[in-house]
Amino acid sequence: MKSMGQTQEEYYRGVRMVPYDLLKELVLAMAGVGVLAILVAAFLSSPDVAPVTIANWSQADPVDFVTTATGELAGTTTSAGYGAPYNTTPDAFQSWGPIAPQAWFGVRIPIDSANAYVIDPLKHASFTNSTLAASLTQWQAATPDQQAAWLDAYTTALADATVKDGNVTVASGDYGPLTLMMSNLLGVAQTGGLDGLLAINGRFYQTDYTQPLLFMGDGGYFDGLAANEHLSGDLWGMMNETGTYPGQTWLWLYTMWYQVPPFTSDTGFLGLNAGNADLGIIILMTVLTFLLALVPFIPILRDIPRWLPIHRLIWRAYYAPNGQAPGRPTSVKPLGSSVPPAP
Repeated sequence: MKSMGQTQEEYYRGVRMVPYDLLKELVLAMAGVGVLAILVAAFLSSPDVAPVTIANWSQADPVDFVTTATGELAGTTTSAGYGAPYNTTPDAFQSWGPIAPQAWFGVRIPIDSANAYVIDPLKHASFTNSTLAASLTQWQAATPDQQAAWLDAYTTALADATVKDGNVTVASGDYGPLTLMMSNLLGVAQTGGLDGLLAINGRFYQTDYTQPLLFMGDGGYFDGLAANEHLSGDLWGMMNETGTYPGQTWLWLYTMWYQVPPFTSDTGFLGLNAGNADLGIIILMTVLTFLLALVPFIPILRDIPRWLPIHRLIWRAYYAPNGQAPGRPTSVKPLGSSVPPAP
């Protein structure tokens, strides 16, 4: 106990100490980390790739854009038949026996592909375009059979379409109002208007890009960009950034399962196959995570660290004779050192 009038130096006289300057260590640590971060960012940083937009797509590949928009109008694209949470397409959800969470939660983000990607944007554009307004009226007044006939004929003609000055031209045929509708939609997209229309959510911050992403995902242009950057699923693209840069390597355990049976087979095993691979892998990873949490309670598994005494190498100072590592004095121990509990 410190007596009255005794200075700090007198009180601690004879006690061996290690110099400790928290402020100095903090400054040096921050400076070191800062320099290291700058060097790593300069030589190992990821590329700053510009975002892909519908305007880019419609300018670079107008035929693919118009073909995809026609598919949205016909309801034949992937997103149009995706099922929950976007639409009510029957039996479009993944399930494993009675487990079908996609169906349980139902439609939470309703998207009508024909209206969202074609009709509604054209309605905005028709406010100052009476000819387009008449075409929309003609389309909506036609019977479903007539609409289907126009769509089939136009889709077939798009296979031989040509592009001139950014416009798509198809052979003459009975397409009803589709030629004018798609021409105007392409014009709206190329000016960037469609990007804005599909991102409107009624909130101050426009951060919901669900609709434009689904629309672009239905086309071939987006797939081509992903393949060029090694981001397609068969290349384990989920764990890559653009080019050859590494990305979210923690996803390797998820993406690995997509490359092995039964998730690569149409027949599968015990009802798990390529058709319900997403759900099956989520279930598998949930079970594995639960087992990982139970490791301390599983008799044989929990004893592996004792059989492989790596801890003795890490705590060799503690397990050395006389409780010290060779060459280390017993009188002085660094501050912050601790002794592990005996195994």
